[in-house]
Amino acid sequence: MAGGGHRRSPKQARVIILIVRGTCGIGSGRCPATRKRIRDVFDLNQLEAATTIVRAAIPPTPQYAWPLLGKRIGAEVWVKHENHTPTGAFKLRGGLVYLDHVVQLGDAGRGLITATRGNHGQSIPCAAARHGVAVTVVVPNGNAVEKNAAMEAFGARLVVYGSDFDEAREEAERLGDAEGLAMVPSFDSLLVRGVATYALEFFNAVKDLDTVYVPIGMGSGVCGLITVRDLLGLETKIVGVVSTKAPAYALSYEAGHVVTTNSARTFADGVACRVPSPDALEIICGGAARIVQVSDDEVAEAMRVYHSDTHNMAEGAGAAPLAALMQERERMQGKRVGVILCGGNVDSAVYAAVLAGKTPSV
Repeated sequence: MAGGGHRRSPKQARVIILIVRGTCGIGSGRCPATRKRIRDVFDLNQLEAATTIVRAAIPPTPQYAWPLLGKRIGAEVWVKHENHTPTGAFKLRGGLVYLDHVVQLGDAGRGLITATRGNHGQSIPCAAARHGVAVTVVVPNGNAVEKNAAMEAFGARLVVYGSDFDEAREEAERLGDAEGLAMVPSFDSLLVRGVATYALEFFNAVKDLDTVYVPIGMGSGVCGLITVRDLLGLETKIVGVVSTKAPAYALSYEAGHVVTTNSARTFADGVACRVPSPDALEIICGGAARIVQVSDDEVAEAMRVYHSDTHNMAEGAGAAPLAALMQERERMQGKRVGVILCGGNVDSAVYAAVLAGKTPSV
């Protein structure tokens, strides 16, 4: 493995993303600002402090270059295994940092409330339990049964409402106001800071990565990777991945402003977003090379490939980056690339159908 990496001009400890109208950063996207804007995300000292918080609950997750994946793609493929955390997904990192901050400020009040399709809804109660803070989680109808059970097992009060994540989010805001509960958003700088600790692990462990593929739900994962890449002065390209059935972030990236969709009916529930976060979009436009859309059939195939080539279970969102890499395998020939396996929380019935060669319907 080569060392050192291709680096940009040295930066100080603080990363600043400059957003201007038109094309910006290293990506080809258009920025959503009509005037100059500077977003101060976090610095290396804050990232190291977040790492200390995360490390108290989660050891560094592994990254492996699986030979069968490499042979299949024709590249050196490194998988960052965020499916190996105590909640089976990367989101716990953000929850730990967010709760630490809330408790220090005394802002927990009567408790917290949030909305989710699953992994965020496990991370917040899991982190909150360490501080004795009550959490209510609102999920949409038809949410993954086993994810719901895990949320309750971590101590959450579960409320089912609406047909998708965004309707559940609106209900969480209403219920929080009515009951005096503090709302935990799905995208927040503290969540990004916590999630970014996996990016720091990955970049420190694997040098000279040409490209990293990462799924986009609400954006904490991709924003963490972009920010840490810039802090370390690396040239690694960050490629976001969304579903063809939930393309809001891809449409927004191309348009240069938030574009919402009427539905997000993909079985890859972790990327089922209809309404992008403007803050996340700003960072993505400033630092992502591109956004790739993958179909549910491609995601299902990637889940099967993870099983056959690594014997790891990936949920739909977790397999989406590999699906994008498989779609772009000709472009990645001979390169060192990374994929973020962000989670493995998939219902057994869904996974059984996928392994049987089917694509689950929603």
